[in-house]
Amino acid sequence: MSEKKKHKILCDILGYSHANGSETLFKCPACDHHKLKLSVNIHKNVFKCWVCDYRGRNIRRLVRRFGTFVHLQRWEELTGRHDIERFAELFDEGPRVDPLPTLDLPEEFVSLTSAVPATGVYAQKYLQSRGITKAEILKWKIGFCFSGEYRNRIIIPSFNDDGDVSYFIARSYNGDSYKYKNPKSSKDIVFNELYIDWNEDLTIVEGVFDAITAGNSVPILGSTLRTDSDLIRKIVYNDTPVFVALDPDAREKENKIIETLLKYDIELYKIDVDGYEDVGSMPKEVFQERKQKARFIDRDDYLLMNLLSAV
Repeated sequence: MSEKKKHKILCDILGYSHANGSETLFKCPACDHHKLKLSVNIHKNVFKCWVCDYRGRNIRRLVRRFGTFVHLQRWEELTGRHDIERFAELFDEGPRVDPLPTLDLPEEFVSLTSAVPATGVYAQKYLQSRGITKAEILKWKIGFCFSGEYRNRIIIPSFNDDGDVSYFIARSYNGDSYKYKNPKSSKDIVFNELYIDWNEDLTIVEGVFDAITAGNSVPILGSTLRTDSDLIRKIVYNDTPVFVALDPDAREKENKIIETLLKYDIELYKIDVDGYEDVGSMPKEVFQERKQKARFIDRDDYLLMNLLSAV
Protein backbone atom coordinates (compact mmCIF):
# COMPACT_ATOMS: atom_id res chain seq x y z
CA MET A 1 0.00 0.00 0.00
CA SER A 2 2.81 2.39 0.90
CA GLU A 3 4.51 1.93 -2.50
CA LYS A 4 1.23 2.63 -4.30
CA LYS A 5 0.86 5.89 -2.37
CA LYS A 6 4.45 6.83 -3.17
CA HIS A 7 3.82 6.09 -6.84
CA LYS A 8 0.78 8.38 -6.80
CA ILE A 9 2.85 11.22 -5.33
CA LEU A 10 5.49 10.76 -8.02
CA CYS A 11 2.82 10.78 -10.74
CA ASP A 12 1.41 14.02 -9.32
CA ILE A 13 4.89 15.57 -9.54
CA LEU A 14 6.36 14.00 -12.68
CA GLY A 15 3.28 13.21 -14.74
CA TYR A 16 2.64 10.20 -16.97
CA SER A 17 4.53 7.00 -16.12
CA HIS A 18 5.13 3.59 -17.63
CA ALA A 19 5.80 0.41 -15.67
CA ASN A 20 8.96 -1.44 -16.65
CA GLY A 21 9.35 -4.52 -14.48
CA SER A 22 10.27 -3.45 -10.95
CA GLU A 23 10.90 0.10 -12.14
CA THR A 24 8.72 2.98 -13.29
CA LEU A 25 9.68 5.31 -16.12
CA PHE A 26 8.95 9.05 -16.01
CA LYS A 27 9.92 12.10 -18.01
CA CYS A 28 13.09 13.48 -16.40
CA PRO A 29 12.48 16.92 -14.85
CA ALA A 30 16.22 17.64 -14.81
CA CYS A 31 16.90 17.41 -18.56
CA ASP A 32 13.29 17.49 -19.83
CA HIS A 33 14.00 14.83 -22.46
CA HIS A 34 10.89 14.13 -24.53
CA LYS A 35 10.97 10.38 -23.79
CA LEU A 36 10.41 8.59 -20.48
CA LYS A 37 14.05 8.17 -19.48
CA LEU A 38 13.91 8.65 -15.70
CA SER A 39 13.89 5.21 -14.10
CA VAL A 40 12.57 5.05 -10.52
CA ASN A 41 12.68 1.99 -8.29
CA ILE A 42 10.47 2.75 -5.30
CA HIS A 43 11.30 -0.50 -3.52
CA LYS A 44 15.07 0.16 -3.66
CA ASN A 45 14.59 3.93 -3.20
CA VAL A 46 16.78 4.89 -6.18
CA PHE A 47 16.38 6.80 -9.44
CA LYS A 48 18.42 7.48 -12.56
CA CYS A 49 17.97 9.32 -15.85
CA TRP A 50 19.45 7.40 -18.77
CA VAL A 51 20.01 10.62 -20.74
CA CYS A 52 21.48 13.23 -18.37
CA ASP A 53 22.58 10.76 -15.63
CA TYR A 54 20.67 12.66 -12.92
CA ARG A 55 20.55 10.04 -10.18
CA GLY A 56 20.21 9.44 -6.48
CA ARG A 57 19.81 6.86 -3.73
CA ASN A 58 16.91 8.67 -2.09
CA ILE A 59 13.73 9.44 -4.05
CA ARG A 60 12.94 12.14 -1.49
CA ARG A 61 15.39 14.35 -3.41
CA LEU A 62 13.04 14.23 -6.41
CA VAL A 63 10.03 15.03 -4.26
CA ARG A 64 11.72 17.92 -2.45
CA ARG A 65 13.24 19.48 -5.55
CA PHE A 66 10.34 19.17 -8.00
CA GLY A 67 7.24 18.72 -5.84
CA THR A 68 5.34 21.04 -3.52
CA PHE A 69 5.60 21.29 0.24
CA VAL A 70 2.40 19.22 0.48
CA HIS A 71 3.99 16.48 -1.66
CA LEU A 72 7.01 16.47 0.66
CA GLN A 73 4.85 16.25 3.77
CA ARG A 74 2.94 13.30 2.35
CA TRP A 75 6.17 11.57 1.34
CA GLU A 76 7.67 12.01 4.80
CA GLU A 77 4.54 10.63 6.42
CA LEU A 78 5.08 7.46 4.37
CA THR A 79 8.81 7.20 5.04
CA GLY A 80 8.82 8.28 8.68
CA ARG A 81 11.39 11.04 8.07
CA HIS A 82 11.38 14.06 10.40
CA ASP A 83 9.08 16.85 9.32
CA ILE A 84 10.97 20.00 8.34
CA GLU A 85 8.97 21.98 10.94
CA ARG A 86 10.75 19.91 13.61
CA PHE A 87 14.12 20.49 11.99
CA ALA A 88 15.76 21.89 15.15
CA GLU A 89 14.92 18.66 17.00
CA LEU A 90 17.36 16.79 14.76
CA PHE A 91 20.25 18.44 16.60
CA ASP A 92 21.10 17.67 20.22
CA GLU A 93 22.66 21.08 20.77
CA GLY A 94 19.52 23.01 19.79
CA PRO A 95 19.14 25.83 17.27
CA ARG A 96 22.03 28.18 16.60
CA VAL A 97 21.46 31.77 17.73
CA ASP A 98 24.90 33.29 17.12
CA PRO A 99 25.08 35.98 14.42
CA LEU A 100 26.89 34.99 11.23
CA PRO A 101 30.52 36.19 11.35
CA THR A 102 31.69 38.81 8.85
CA LEU A 103 35.00 40.62 8.39
CA ASP A 104 36.86 42.87 5.99
CA LEU A 105 39.49 41.88 3.46
CA PRO A 106 42.99 43.26 4.14
CA GLU A 107 43.44 46.92 3.13
CA GLU A 108 46.32 45.83 0.88
CA PHE A 109 44.16 43.32 -1.05
CA VAL A 110 44.56 43.57 -4.84
CA SER A 111 42.23 41.64 -7.12
CA LEU A 112 43.61 39.35 -9.83
CA THR A 113 40.27 39.16 -11.66
CA SER A 114 41.19 41.94 -14.13
CA ALA A 115 44.50 43.30 -15.42
CA VAL A 116 47.36 41.97 -13.30
CA PRO A 117 49.66 44.69 -11.93
CA ALA A 118 53.44 44.25 -11.95
CA THR A 119 53.36 43.46 -8.24
CA GLY A 120 51.03 40.54 -8.94
CA VAL A 121 53.17 38.65 -11.46
CA TYR A 122 54.54 36.15 -8.93
CA ALA A 123 51.11 35.61 -7.40
CA GLN A 124 49.72 34.89 -10.85
CA LYS A 125 52.55 32.48 -11.63
CA TYR A 126 51.93 30.62 -8.39
CA LEU A 127 48.25 30.16 -9.26
CA GLN A 128 49.20 28.95 -12.73
CA SER A 129 51.56 26.40 -11.15
CA ARG A 130 48.59 25.10 -9.13
CA GLY A 131 46.53 24.72 -12.30
CA ILE A 132 44.17 27.58 -11.40
CA THR A 133 42.55 29.02 -14.51
CA LYS A 134 41.47 32.59 -15.22
CA ALA A 135 37.84 31.47 -14.99
CA GLU A 136 38.48 30.05 -11.51
CA ILE A 137 40.22 33.26 -10.43
CA LEU A 138 37.09 35.15 -11.51
CA LYS A 139 34.70 32.71 -9.81
CA TRP A 140 36.58 32.66 -6.51
CA LYS A 141 37.44 36.41 -6.62
CA ILE A 142 41.10 35.62 -5.93
CA GLY A 143 43.59 38.38 -5.17
CA PHE A 144 46.87 38.94 -3.34
CA CYS A 145 48.66 41.22 -0.91
CA PHE A 146 52.06 42.66 -1.83
CA SER A 147 52.54 44.41 1.51
CA GLY A 148 51.11 44.57 5.01
CA GLU A 149 50.29 41.76 7.44
CA TYR A 150 49.51 39.34 4.56
CA ARG A 151 52.49 40.34 2.40
CA ASN A 152 53.26 37.97 -0.50
CA ARG A 153 50.15 35.90 0.03
CA ILE A 154 47.31 34.75 -2.20
CA ILE A 155 43.98 35.87 -0.74
CA ILE A 156 40.87 33.75 -1.39
CA PRO A 157 37.74 35.28 0.16
CA SER A 158 34.61 33.49 1.34
CA PHE A 159 31.19 35.09 0.84
CA ASN A 160 28.11 34.23 2.87
CA ASP A 161 24.57 34.02 1.48
CA ASP A 162 24.19 37.82 1.77
CA GLY A 163 27.36 38.46 -0.25
CA ASP A 164 29.39 39.63 2.77
CA VAL A 165 32.92 38.40 3.42
CA SER A 166 32.75 35.69 6.09
CA TYR A 167 36.39 34.57 6.02
CA PHE A 168 39.46 34.48 3.80
CA ILE A 169 42.47 32.25 3.18
CA ALA A 170 45.95 33.81 2.98
CA ARG A 171 48.44 31.42 1.35
CA SER A 172 52.12 32.27 0.85
CA TYR A 173 53.35 32.20 -2.76
CA ASN A 174 57.06 32.89 -2.08
CA GLY A 175 58.09 29.94 0.08
CA ASP A 176 57.31 31.36 3.53
CA SER A 177 57.75 28.69 6.22
CA TYR A 178 54.19 29.45 7.39
CA LYS A 179 52.11 28.48 4.36
CA TYR A 180 48.87 29.86 5.76
CA LYS A 181 48.21 32.95 7.85
CA ASN A 182 44.48 33.19 8.24
CA PRO A 183 42.37 35.75 10.12
CA LYS A 184 41.44 35.29 13.77
CA SER A 185 37.80 34.67 13.05
CA SER A 186 35.39 31.76 13.50
CA LYS A 187 35.73 28.91 11.01
CA ASP A 188 32.17 27.78 11.72
CA ILE A 189 31.03 29.00 8.33
CA VAL A 190 30.06 27.49 5.02
CA PHE A 191 32.98 28.67 2.91
CA ASN A 192 31.70 30.57 -0.15
CA GLU A 193 28.10 29.64 0.60
CA LEU A 194 27.02 32.28 -1.92
CA TYR A 195 28.05 30.00 -4.78
CA ILE A 196 26.91 26.61 -3.48
CA ASP A 197 24.08 24.75 -5.19
CA TRP A 198 22.47 22.66 -2.45
CA ASN A 199 20.34 20.80 -5.02
CA GLU A 200 23.47 19.26 -6.54
CA ASP A 201 25.85 16.85 -4.86
CA LEU A 202 28.38 18.53 -2.56
CA THR A 203 31.98 17.50 -1.94
CA ILE A 204 33.55 18.06 1.48
CA VAL A 205 37.29 18.68 1.19
CA GLU A 206 40.10 19.87 3.44
CA GLY A 207 41.30 23.14 1.90
CA VAL A 208 40.33 25.87 -0.55
CA PHE A 209 42.59 24.65 -3.36
CA ASP A 210 40.95 21.24 -2.99
CA ALA A 211 37.55 22.94 -3.34
CA ILE A 212 38.61 24.70 -6.53
CA THR A 213 39.46 21.32 -8.06
CA ALA A 214 36.29 19.64 -6.76
CA GLY A 215 33.71 22.13 -8.06
CA ASN A 216 30.52 22.37 -5.98
CA SER A 217 32.28 21.84 -2.68
CA VAL A 218 33.05 23.16 0.79
CA PRO A 219 36.50 23.20 2.44
CA ILE A 220 36.43 22.58 6.19
CA LEU A 221 39.76 24.40 6.61
CA GLY A 222 41.35 21.77 8.80
CA SER A 223 38.50 21.79 11.29
CA THR A 224 36.28 19.00 12.49
CA LEU A 225 32.53 19.34 11.98
CA ARG A 226 30.36 19.63 15.06
CA THR A 227 26.86 18.23 14.72
CA ASP A 228 25.48 21.77 15.15
CA SER A 229 27.81 23.36 12.59
CA ASP A 230 26.29 25.53 9.88
CA LEU A 231 27.52 23.15 7.19
CA ILE A 232 25.88 20.08 8.75
CA ARG A 233 22.63 21.99 9.25
CA LYS A 234 22.51 23.16 5.63
CA ILE A 235 23.26 19.66 4.31
CA VAL A 236 20.51 18.10 6.44
CA TYR A 237 18.01 20.87 5.72
CA ASN A 238 18.52 20.55 1.94
CA ASP A 239 18.98 16.77 1.99
CA THR A 240 22.09 17.26 -0.13
CA PRO A 241 24.06 14.18 -1.32
CA VAL A 242 27.63 14.39 -0.03
CA PHE A 243 30.98 13.16 -1.33
CA VAL A 244 33.77 13.09 1.26
CA ALA A 245 37.31 13.63 -0.09
CA LEU A 246 39.64 14.54 2.76
CA ASP A 247 43.41 14.16 2.77
CA PRO A 248 44.71 10.57 3.15
CA ASP A 249 46.24 11.44 6.56
CA ALA A 250 42.89 12.66 7.96
CA ARG A 251 41.18 9.27 8.41
CA GLU A 252 39.99 9.90 11.97
CA LYS A 253 38.45 13.25 11.02
CA GLU A 254 36.89 11.72 7.92
CA ASN A 255 35.33 8.90 9.94
CA LYS A 256 33.77 11.36 12.38
CA ILE A 257 32.24 13.34 9.53
CA ILE A 258 30.89 10.17 7.91
CA GLU A 259 29.43 9.04 11.24
CA THR A 260 27.71 12.41 11.74
CA LEU A 261 26.21 12.50 8.25
CA LEU A 262 24.97 8.90 8.49
CA LYS A 263 23.22 9.86 11.71
CA TYR A 264 20.99 12.16 9.65
CA ASP A 265 20.46 9.66 6.83
CA ILE A 266 22.41 11.69 4.24
CA GLU A 267 23.22 10.04 0.89
CA LEU A 268 26.98 9.64 1.25
CA TYR A 269 29.96 8.65 -0.90
CA LYS A 270 33.70 8.40 -0.25
CA ILE A 271 36.21 9.46 -2.90
CA ASP A 272 39.58 7.70 -2.98
CA VAL A 273 42.40 10.26 -2.59
CA ASP A 274 45.21 7.74 -2.09
CA GLY A 275 48.33 8.40 -4.16
CA TYR A 276 47.98 12.16 -3.87
CA GLU A 277 48.73 14.60 -1.07
CA ASP A 278 45.23 16.05 -1.36
CA VAL A 279 42.47 16.76 -3.89
CA GLY A 280 44.16 20.02 -4.90
CA SER A 281 47.20 18.12 -6.16
CA MET A 282 45.06 15.94 -8.43
CA PRO A 283 44.56 16.75 -12.10
CA LYS A 284 40.92 17.74 -12.45
CA GLU A 285 40.20 14.87 -14.85
CA VAL A 286 41.59 12.37 -12.31
CA PHE A 287 39.36 13.80 -9.60
CA GLN A 288 36.28 13.48 -11.82
CA GLU A 289 37.20 9.87 -12.66
CA ARG A 290 37.53 9.03 -8.98
CA LYS A 291 34.31 10.81 -8.17
CA GLN A 292 32.51 8.66 -10.74
CA LYS A 293 33.91 5.60 -8.96
CA ALA A 294 33.19 6.90 -5.44
CA ARG A 295 32.12 4.32 -2.91
CA PHE A 296 28.58 4.54 -1.56
CA ILE A 297 28.61 4.48 2.24
CA ASP A 298 25.74 3.28 4.42
CA ARG A 299 25.66 2.40 8.11
CA ASP A 300 26.63 -1.25 7.56
CA ASP A 301 29.47 -0.26 5.24
CA TYR A 302 30.73 2.29 7.77
CA LEU A 303 30.84 -0.34 10.53
CA LEU A 304 32.78 -2.68 8.24
CA MET A 305 35.26 0.10 7.38
CA ASN A 306 35.92 0.67 11.08
CA LEU A 307 36.38 -3.03 11.76
CA LEU A 308 38.87 -3.39 8.91
CA SER A 309 40.83 -0.28 9.94
CA ALA A 310 41.13 -1.65 13.51
CA VAL A 311 42.72 -4.91 12.32
